[in-house]
Amino acid sequence: MGIVYSIRIPRKLKEEMDKLKDVVDWRKEIIAFIEEKIEVYKRQKVLQEIAEVLKELPETPRGTAARLVREDRDSY
Repeated sequence: MGIVYSIRIPRKLKEEMDKLKDVVDWRKEIIAFIEEKIEVYKRQKVLQEIAEVLKELPETPRGTAARLVREDRDSY
């Protein structure tokens, strides 16, 4: 069972929605939109948390990546 979440929209918008009610299932559209936005904001939050962790890590000396790749290639 779901809960009711109501919002106030402009009258003009409601009139436009009513014109398309035979074509569009507004309830499904709105739920899908909210679910999509939740996923976007979750990803943004995770990326912000990762950025914070990366800020706290010490910097590696210049050339470290190239040296490690070279070492890895030479080990074969």
